[in-house]
Amino acid sequence: MKDQLDRIIAATRKGAMSRREFLGRTTAMGISAGLAVALYGKVANAQEAKKGGVIRAGVYGGESTNSLDPALAASPVPVITCSTWGEMLCDVTPEGGLAMRIAEEATSSPDAKEWTFKIRQGVEFHNGKTVTAEDVVATLKRHTDEKAQSGALGIVQGIADMKAEGDKLVLTLSSANSDLPYLLADYHLAIQPNGGIDNPAEGIGAGPYKVEAFEPGVRTVFTKHANYFDSEVGHADQVEILVINDNTARTAALQSGQVHMINRVDPKISELLKGTEAVTIKQTAGRGHFVFIMHCDKAPFDNNDLRMALKLSIKRQEMVDKILGGLGSMGNDFPINASYPLFDDTIPQREYDAAQAEEFYKKSGHDGSPIILRSAPGAFPGAVDAANLFAASANAAGIPLQVKLEPDDGYWTNVWNVEPFCASYWGGRAVQDQMYTTAYLSTADWNDTKFKNQEFDDLLVAARGELDEAKKKADYSRMANILRDEGGLILPMFNDFVEGVRTDIGGWFDDPNGELMNGRALSRCWLG
Repeated sequence: MKDQLDRIIAATRKGAMSRREFLGRTTAMGISAGLAVALYGKVANAQEAKKGGVIRAGVYGGESTNSLDPALAASPVPVITCSTWGEMLCDVTPEGGLAMRIAEEATSSPDAKEWTFKIRQGVEFHNGKTVTAEDVVATLKRHTDEKAQSGALGIVQGIADMKAEGDKLVLTLSSANSDLPYLLADYHLAIQPNGGIDNPAEGIGAGPYKVEAFEPGVRTVFTKHANYFDSEVGHADQVEILVINDNTARTAALQSGQVHMINRVDPKISELLKGTEAVTIKQTAGRGHFVFIMHCDKAPFDNNDLRMALKLSIKRQEMVDKILGGLGSMGNDFPINASYPLFDDTIPQREYDAAQAEEFYKKSGHDGSPIILRSAPGAFPGAVDAANLFAASANAAGIPLQVKLEPDDGYWTNVWNVEPFCASYWGGRAVQDQMYTTAYLSTADWNDTKFKNQEFDDLLVAARGELDEAKKKADYSRMANILRDEGGLILPMFNDFVEGVRTDIGGWFDDPNGELMNGRALSRCWLG
């Protein structure tokens, strides 16, 4: 057993074994899950990071309309860009714990209504100014302004008062929230000088890399922030994001060595890539999900019978098999799966039922005119094929669903959150409260289904301050059922993060919080 464990450790230190593989093999040997996680941490951290060089990522999900304003980050390239130049108060670890960043300590009152964050001393912005508690207050306040169109609006709206007291940030909440530090790890909340009020798209933050060149929809070039506070982050001299939305071109760039890593490996070719010399495939199950979203406040989707008809007319397992190539799992029309704490696995799985779908459709009184579902190749990998599969199964149930193809460029500006029925995706969030607050709270700016339900909102607030886990789980279960049965979300599948990485990249670890190590791959990896 010792020899076997030594071989596993040696392979991990060389970067030849992922975190997932390490945990799977060690637990199979009889090592407890907790001990395996701790052992992996020690082994991974023992790898000696090499400094210097240029690391390039070929990333799907960039457009000519992209901005450096973190409030507006909605697709992979802006998210990863923000995570490279930006730094938040805290971060969420791959194991679901909390890592302190600009804040070095977080404490709360016993009722979780007042939180105090001690701001780390000596953290420097890219412009040479020192990060202060006042900068943090200004950042959070900017995101409370609806004119900022921030994806974090639903999170910061719950803060009744915020103030700086020396090196401390003091937040008073309108209602208790035991998960607040996890919410403040949201990538939109990158701390900016004076909150970014003067120029939110300037791209100046306190992260490991500073922006040198920004060409929306083409590339972003970063150089190392010489005075970054954490010597264990930011190993390359320069990193670069190349926007490569075409699957074939992105794969070719990885194979040729033009880039060192890519996201969104097409499931259809992942097996072929596994046999490519100098390339490894990283597969991580997490919270990401591919969806079709209906606006509950716009006809004909303001009719819940019609929404239910559509939910029952989709073949979920077929999509997991054909669109994801089996690299994922079925969804159940609410955005939470077993990756989240307090997930309720007793909620019945919704299945395709043509007869019941037709019954709900007739009950809706719809006039029989075409129901338009908008999709684009860039909505998610296989989105157009998924939409066509959906239309076929809905048509078989007597529902006149038609697919309209939209261009990739501008999709996240002109279609998502604008048109009443479209394909989309979510990367998931660290905790249930954050996912629900960001996308399903009535007042959230990114409530992309326009779902408004007072009972749901009240339960969300109650669950935030509930310290009894059984009661908190019951609240989340009820919320899941409300959203599943009344919301505008059709969630057929949770996707694994499938990425390609060159073998000369060291420091990679699996992170279920988001693709490309939750956006941190460029700053945490090194050239081996």
